[in-house]
Amino acid sequence: MKKVFKNAMLMAVSALFAVSFSACNKTNETQDEANIETKDAIIKQYLNHTVYPTYGNLAAKAQTLVGDLETLKADKTQANLEKACASFLEARHWWEMSEAFLFGAASDFGIDPHIDSWPLDETEFNSLMSQLDLIALLAQDEDGSIAKEKLAPQLLGFHGLEYILFRNGQTRPISEITDDYMIFVVAVARDLRNHCYQLEVSWNDDTPQAHKDLLEELEFNTTFANGNTYGENMTLAGQAGSTYATRTQALQAILDGCINISDEVGTSKIGKPHTGDDPTYVESPYSQKSITDFADNITSIQNAYMGGNEGERDEGLSLHRFIKDFNADLDTKVVNAISNAIDKINHMKAPFVTNYLDASAGEAMEACQNLSDVLSDAKAALNEK
Repeated sequence: MKKVFKNAMLMAVSALFAVSFSACNKTNETQDEANIETKDAIIKQYLNHTVYPTYGNLAAKAQTLVGDLETLKADKTQANLEKACASFLEARHWWEMSEAFLFGAASDFGIDPHIDSWPLDETEFNSLMSQLDLIALLAQDEDGSIAKEKLAPQLLGFHGLEYILFRNGQTRPISEITDDYMIFVVAVARDLRNHCYQLEVSWNDDTPQAHKDLLEELEFNTTFANGNTYGENMTLAGQAGSTYATRTQALQAILDGCINISDEVGTSKIGKPHTGDDPTYVESPYSQKSITDFADNITSIQNAYMGGNEGERDEGLSLHRFIKDFNADLDTKVVNAISNAIDKINHMKAPFVTNYLDASAGEAMEACQNLSDVLSDAKAALNEK
C-alpha cells in the first residue's frame, strides 16, 4: 500500500512537472509568435533600410575611390589628389556607419581586421618601399589580389591609404606622393573595394552583377554556412534554415552588434589612448578624423535602433518602438544614451591624436559605457517579449 501510494505520488508529481514545463515552453512560444509580424517587420526594416543601403553605399564609394586613385596615378595633380581624398573620406564614413553590424560577414570572413587595422606599421611600410621587386609586382596588380596576398593587414585597407593621402589632418602636397606610393595605394584601394563588395554581396543578394562576378572570379566567399546570404539568414529567423532559432534572437543579435561597437569606442578607441594603456592606439591619426569615426560608429547604433538610416527611417518598424510599447522608461534611457554619447564625442577636444588625454575624452568614454549598459538592459528585456 505504501509503495503503491509512493508510485502514485511520483507519477502525479512527474505529470505536474511535465505540464508545467510544457506550459512554460508554450508560454515562450506564444510570446514569440504573438509578435511574429511585428518582429518580422522590424528585421526587414533593419535589413532594407540600415544594413543593405549602408553596405551598398560603402561598395559604391569604394569603387569611386579606386577610379579617383587610378586617375591620380595617371595625372598627378593637387586637384586630383584632393578629389581622391574626398572620396576616401566618403567611403570611410560608410564603413564607420556599418560598425554596429560587424557581426556576420565582417567578422566571419575576417574583413574587419583586413581593411581596418591600426596603427599602420611605418617600419614595415618603409621596408616595403625598399623592395623593388614587390613594388614591381604591385604595379601589375589589376584586381587587388596581389596586395591581398603579399601585404600584411597593418599596411592594407583604410589606414594604408590614409597614411599616403593625409598628413596632420590635411591632404598631403602632391610633391610628396611618389610614383611608388601611387602603385601602393591603387593596389590597396582595389583590395579594399573587393572586400567592400564582399560585405555588400554577402548580406544582400540584390546587388550589382558586376560585383558578384568579380568576387566569383577572385573566389571570395559570399554566403553564410547554410548557403544563404546573411540577410536571408536573418529574414528566416524562427524558421527552418536560419541559425536564429527565434525572431527574438535575431533582434538580440542586432542589439549585440550595437553593444559591441559602443563598448569598443569607449574602452578601446577612446579608452586605450586616454587611460595610457596604449597611446599609439589612435584611429585615423593622419586625417585626424578620429572623432568623426567615433560619432559615425554611435550613429550606426542609432540607425539600427531607430529604424533605418537618415532619410529612410521608419520608427514605427524599429526596436525603439517595439521596446517603447512595453517599457517606455527603458526605451527613453536607450534613446537618451545614444544622443548623449554622440554629443559627448562631438564635444571632445580635437584633434583626438593630440588631445586624447583631455577630460572630454573621459566624458565620452563614460557616455559610451552607459550606452552599452542600457543596450544590455534592452537586450535582456527582449527575452520577455
